[in-house]
Amino acid sequence: MRRKILLVLATVILVLPSFLVTASSNDSETKESIAKKDGEISSKDEVVYATLSATGDRQEVYVVNTLDVTKAGEVVDYGTYSSLKNLTDLSDMKQTDNMVQVTAPEGKFYYQGNMNDAALPWDIAISYFLDGKEISPEDLAGKEGNVEIHIKTSANEGNKSTFYENYLVQISLTLDMEIASNIKAEDGMVANAGKNKQVTFTVMPEDEAELVVEADVDEFELDGINITGVPSTMSVDQPDVDEMTSDMKSLTGAIAEMNDGVGELNSGVSELTNGVSQLHNGSEQYKNGITGLDGASSELVDGSKAIDEALAALSKSLGNAEGMDLSGMEELDEGLTGISSGLHKTADGLATLKQNYKKAYGTLNAAIKAIPAGVTTEEIEALKNSNADQKAVEKLLETYNAAQAAKSTYAGVKQGFDSVDITLENTIDGISKMANNLDAMADGLSSSLENMDSMEGFARLQEGIASLSANYKTFHSGLVDYTGVVHQLSTSYQELNTGIGDLAEGSGKLENGVGELHDGTAQLHQSTKDLSKQMTEEIDQMMDDYDKSDFEAVSFVSAKNKNVNSVQFVLKTESIKQEEPEMPKEQEKEEKGVWARFKDLFS
Repeated sequence: MRRKILLVLATVILVLPSFLVTASSNDSETKESIAKKDGEISSKDEVVYATLSATGDRQEVYVVNTLDVTKAGEVVDYGTYSSLKNLTDLSDMKQTDNMVQVTAPEGKFYYQGNMNDAALPWDIAISYFLDGKEISPEDLAGKEGNVEIHIKTSANEGNKSTFYENYLVQISLTLDMEIASNIKAEDGMVANAGKNKQVTFTVMPEDEAELVVEADVDEFELDGINITGVPSTMSVDQPDVDEMTSDMKSLTGAIAEMNDGVGELNSGVSELTNGVSQLHNGSEQYKNGITGLDGASSELVDGSKAIDEALAALSKSLGNAEGMDLSGMEELDEGLTGISSGLHKTADGLATLKQNYKKAYGTLNAAIKAIPAGVTTEEIEALKNSNADQKAVEKLLETYNAAQAAKSTYAGVKQGFDSVDITLENTIDGISKMANNLDAMADGLSSSLENMDSMEGFARLQEGIASLSANYKTFHSGLVDYTGVVHQLSTSYQELNTGIGDLAEGSGKLENGVGELHDGTAQLHQSTKDLSKQMTEEIDQMMDDYDKSDFEAVSFVSAKNKNVNSVQFVLKTESIKQEEPEMPKEQEKEEKGVWARFKDLFS
């Protein structure tokens, strides 16, 4: 039985080469027939592989090209390669300058082109720190402590910007949880991957980034860092900004209302300032008038006293008519008339002052009432917490507090303002009555002098002078009381006038402050009135910047390549490993030949 099996196997071994020769001959004939035809490529894909050092320096670059051959035959691709490798079959590939020729069957055809001098679209720089001090990756292997890995990406100025402008860069690294803990990646995402932790970062097109991974490690090792570049062809949907723009419109509306309110406040404060200014002018006139009147009071009292004494002496002398000299009677009449005229002018001046004061006081009172009533603490806090310009808000609150202080001060002195009008009225009435009494006295004296020719007339003169002397004593007493009141009013009004002056100065500063505030709120309103529109335009611009859905792929290896479907980049850094201790080599056994092993099967 064993002999029969050996004979069958020997027969198979002898016959098999003839079959192989026939198959090889047929396959060769097929390739020769294909080679005589021109093939067609509908599209191609490129995957650029690169190995980097642990610090990010480029070491080796090669490209795996996938040609979608729709018609078998000789096809042409382009690329500047240092060497080629057919990954599909055993057919030879020919390269002339940057043109690659190969006979390819229908379907997917794969080949590799090495490009060790090719520049990548990104510069990658990786540095390592142990307990805050920079360390080389070789020295970091096996160390213990706090490790930071800094990965910096930027544009490679020596390469085409197409990929940098349109490609996302994804960076990932894996840390074994048995040797790493407290893993932190501020700009990245940390996820579980079995017994490991995977840290992933994404860098947007046209962005430079400096990424940091931090961990506490024991016997540090790292199985390389993976970096991929893929086209950002995802379409970004327009976000719903209606609610946001609605809030923004509410804000701009509130700012507009605030500006209008400050404008009204500015107008009111301006009216207040004008009213206070008029009041101050009137108060100054009143103060000067009452001060002058007070200064002249002593002379007025002295003159009146002289008249009183003269009347008393005259009345006494008229009782003894013998040898009496009446030459001074006419001077007495003129003196009474002069005092009366002065009092009438004083009364008229005070009446004019009263009218001006009343007008100025009315303007002030209306302006003070126009100041808005107090707002609540909650309303003030709500204004502070709003999105309005905080400098403008602080200025508004400062102005508001100043206005409320002016209103409070006015309320405290309003009673004094009210009493001025009554005091002026009483003073005018008193002066007018005194002037009228003097007029009556002068008229009586003049009438008596005219009737001096008869004894009856003389008797009436005696009676008139006696009555005049008695009445004048009452007038003089009233005049003394009046001048005392004038002196007291002049003294007390100095303080009131000073307060009015301070109020005028304060309202002037308030007007300047509110004017500046209105300028600020007007500028704020001007700069924010189109804020919702500007925000929408900014969002649209950002969407345009990140939406690369209209990007058309271009070849990395040669601009001559057309119908490029996709280009991807796959980069990986060297691993950081501890050196393995050398193990003693086992003695190699002598291997048996094929025929010896074949015989062992049947032994």
